[in-house]
Amino acid sequence: MLVAGTTSDAGKSMVVAGLCRLLARRGIRVAPFKAQNMSNNSVVTADGGEIGRAQGMQARAAGLAPSVRFNPVLLKPGSDRVSQLVVRGRSVGTVGAADYHAHRDRLAGVVADELAGLRAEFDAVICEGAGSPAEINLRATDLANMGLARAANLPVVVVGDIDRGGLLAHLFGTVAVLEPEDQELIAGFIVNKFRGDPALLAPGLDQLAALTGRPTYGVVPHSDDLWLDGEDSLSVVAGETVGVPAAPHGSQWLRVAAIRLPRISNSTDLEALACEPGVLVRWAGEPADLADADVVVIPGTKSTVADLAWLRGRGLADAIISHARAGRVVLGLCGGFQMLCRTIDDSVESGAGRVPGLGLLEADIVFKPDKELRLWDGRAEQTELSGYEIHHGRVARCAERSWFDAGGTAQGWVSDGVFGTHWHGLLDNDGFRRGWLKIAAAIADRPGFVPARISVPARRDAQLDVMADLLAAHLDLDAVLRLLDGPTPQAPVITTSVRAGR
Repeated sequence: MLVAGTTSDAGKSMVVAGLCRLLARRGIRVAPFKAQNMSNNSVVTADGGEIGRAQGMQARAAGLAPSVRFNPVLLKPGSDRVSQLVVRGRSVGTVGAADYHAHRDRLAGVVADELAGLRAEFDAVICEGAGSPAEINLRATDLANMGLARAANLPVVVVGDIDRGGLLAHLFGTVAVLEPEDQELIAGFIVNKFRGDPALLAPGLDQLAALTGRPTYGVVPHSDDLWLDGEDSLSVVAGETVGVPAAPHGSQWLRVAAIRLPRISNSTDLEALACEPGVLVRWAGEPADLADADVVVIPGTKSTVADLAWLRGRGLADAIISHARAGRVVLGLCGGFQMLCRTIDDSVESGAGRVPGLGLLEADIVFKPDKELRLWDGRAEQTELSGYEIHHGRVARCAERSWFDAGGTAQGWVSDGVFGTHWHGLLDNDGFRRGWLKIAAAIADRPGFVPARISVPARRDAQLDVMADLLAAHLDLDAVLRLLDGPTPQAPVITTSVRAGR
C-alpha cells in the first residue's frame, strides 16, 4: 500500500509510522518504504549507508533497524537547483532538476528491485509517497508516487492536513488531475490533524465521497504530542518554538536560540534539547533573536560555506561571536561546528577553496570528496555514547581540548563555553545531555535550572504509540488493512472538461 499526501508535511510519515507500529503490535512482519526522498534530515544505517530520518523512525516503529532498503534513493538539496544523489545509501554525485530525468530508468530499476525484495521478505510493506502525487509536471520521472503505485500495482490512500485549510478541494483536486490509469489506484482518503467536532466535517466528507466515489477512512485529530523526527525543514521556521515547552523542574528556564540556516540539515538534533523541561528552544533568523539567549546552537547544514556567508550577510556571525566573547555558550553540530573553526577549505561542496570561519575554535577543516558515514554504537565502541556522522569536512588541525572521546580519540572539542562536534544524535544520550545542560546552565548563570530525568528514546517510542493509538481509534482500520490483501476497490474516474475535450 502507498500512503500519499496532498502536500509535503501532510502527515504521511507519521501515518506510515503509525501503521507500521499497529501491524508490528499484531505480530505482522511489516517494513516501511520510501522509494525516493528529498531531505537533509538523514540517519546512518548499520551497514554505513544513509537514508531519510523519517524512514529510520518508521523502521523503529516496525521493530527494525534502519536499512538502505527502506529508502533506496535520497536527494539532499545543496541549493535550489542542485542536490546530492544518494543511491542505496551512498552518494553517487550531484544532479540538477533539469537533468534528473537522465537517471530515471536506472533509479526505477533500483526502486523496483528493493521493493520486490521487501515484499518477498515481509508480510506487509507500507510505502510513503513524496510531496504530492498531483505534481503532474513531474509525473514522467516520478518514482515515489503514482509512478511507483502504477509500476507495483499499489492501492493508494491520500492523506491531507486539514490544519492548512482547503483540504476537501485538495483531496478532490489530487484525484481529478491524475490520468485515469492513476486515478484507478486511489482507494480513499485520510483527514489528518483535525481540531474540533468531526460532526461538522461529516457533510463535506459525504459530498467528497459523492464527487469522487471514494471513502474517507478516518479523521485523525491533531495531537501536540507529535512533533519529533520531522522529515525535512518545512516545519523549521525562524521565530517559532521547537516542540511544546514543559515547565522547569527548578526555578529558572534555559533559553536556546537555534540558528535557522537556509540549508539546515538534521534539524532534529534540537528536538532532544526541546524535550527537556525548562529548556525553551526557538529558531533564530536575526541577530535580535540571540539577545536574550543563554545558549546559541548552530546546527548542521548541507552547504557549510554558503550558509556561513549567509550568517555574515544577516549579521548573525557577529552576533554569535559577541555571544561567545561575552562568556556565553555556543554549540556547533556538524556543519555548525565547521563554521566555528579558524578556516574551512572546501573544494567539494562549494568549490570556494579556503575561507575564514568564525574563529571561535582553534581548528581547521578540510573537505574530502568521500563522505564520512559512521554509526557510533555505544555498545560496540569504547564509549557509552551513540550517534552518527554524515559529512565531507574533516578536522585537519585542532588545538582545543577534548569535550568527549569515542573510539579512543576526541570526537568533540571545547574552548571556554564554545563546544563543537561532527556528531548528530549526541544530545539523544540522556546522561550526556543532562551533564552538558548543567555545564551550560552554570556558564549562563542559571543556578535555578535543574535538568530533568527525561528519556528522549522513550519519548520517541511514546510518540509512535500515540500515533498508532490515534489511527486505531479514528480510522476504519479493517478497511485500510484490506487494501494490503486485494486489488484496489473500483471507483469512478473523475473527468474534467479539459480532459474530456482532448
